[in-house]
Amino acid sequence: MRLFNAWEMGQDQTKQQIEKGLHLYQSNQTEKALRVWMRVLEKSADPAGRFRVLGCLITAHAEMGRYKDMLKFAVVQIDTARELEDPDFLTESYLNLARSNEKLCEFQKTISYCKTCLNMQGTTVSLQLNGQVSLSMGNAFLGLSIFQKALECFEKALRYAHNNDDKMLECRVCCSLGNFYAQIKDYEKALFFPCKAAELVNDYGKGWSLKYRAMSQYHMAVAYRKLGRLADAMDCCEESMKIALQHGDRPLQALCLLCFADIHRSRKDVQTAFPRYDSSMSIMTEIGNRLGLIQVLLGVTKCWMIQKELDKALESIEKAQELAEGLGNKLGLLKLHCLCERIYRTKGQQRELRDHVVKFHECVEEMELYCGMCGESIGEKNNQLQALPCSHFFHLKCLQTNGTRGCPNCRRLSVKPGYV
Repeated sequence: MRLFNAWEMGQDQTKQQIEKGLHLYQSNQTEKALRVWMRVLEKSADPAGRFRVLGCLITAHAEMGRYKDMLKFAVVQIDTARELEDPDFLTESYLNLARSNEKLCEFQKTISYCKTCLNMQGTTVSLQLNGQVSLSMGNAFLGLSIFQKALECFEKALRYAHNNDDKMLECRVCCSLGNFYAQIKDYEKALFFPCKAAELVNDYGKGWSLKYRAMSQYHMAVAYRKLGRLADAMDCCEESMKIALQHGDRPLQALCLLCFADIHRSRKDVQTAFPRYDSSMSIMTEIGNRLGLIQVLLGVTKCWMIQKELDKALESIEKAQELAEGLGNKLGLLKLHCLCERIYRTKGQQRELRDHVVKFHECVEEMELYCGMCGESIGEKNNQLQALPCSHFFHLKCLQTNGTRGCPNCRRLSVKPGYV
């Protein structure tokens, strides 16, 4: 009986210390919170308490951009979940492992761990996590430029959010959808979705972390810049950066610095853009955001091209190409081949020019970045797009003109080659 009481007291102390850490963390005393949680991890013999404190450490390190530490704690949490022999704990720990790899741009691993989560037979709690799993998987497919599968995952995540009335998840999915449409250049939708996220924050986010507001403002800034509304872009980015600085959110600081640099480049003010690209690159390198580094190097390349420093532009392209090939980011490679085409055309180097034209079209074919109705490219310029239930997307004007008698892309994929 005494042993049982001592064990129960230990559980209570663990809970109290975890709550103390959460209070410190929410008060922006992050380092103190981490010390409290680490003491719990070292001293507690309660597996459920250890699991919960590991979840706190994973979240905190994610928000600070310490992704390698996040992964380290996720691996320990998997072992703790196995010790507990509970499918809900195991699903949650695999989700954290997937998210850690997503942040480190290990997209194939992310997809693999997400599939493990979805294949687990747990209880209601596990089913509620499926929305977050689908979101993480969608972000990974987007990192690999597999657009149809990314959109399919985001739409699943959105359905889970609606079915469970999970406004926080809905907010995060809307931000990811904004990023999705920004990449394939439907800038109206790229703005619509983060605006929807901002509405959710205003209507439901009284007790939420300010990171949700900062996240929606950042994605709005990106869309406004693409639409040429540079003053609006600057206002949103400044608000996002202010919150990121207050909360020590290094990943978001890096993204805001990149956005600031892009805004100045859009104004042809490359001298102001360069130091912001440098600052963003420094943080991206520190935290391991290789996908972000590709975007920084693309911006730097365009600045050198504005200044007609073509050899320096090619140096930046070479660095970005190495990163894009390593990650399997096909859209990044397409953009780099496009820039090379312009540079070699200016230089009059016909052989190199032809090489990059061929590679550019190979990327378009591989990503299926063309409308299955009119055959014209998608993602070359701002165009309104519409997805069908299968998640293939087309020019809106083509769907309106030709109707939606099934998906032409799906029909082509279902046609089996016969004997010649």
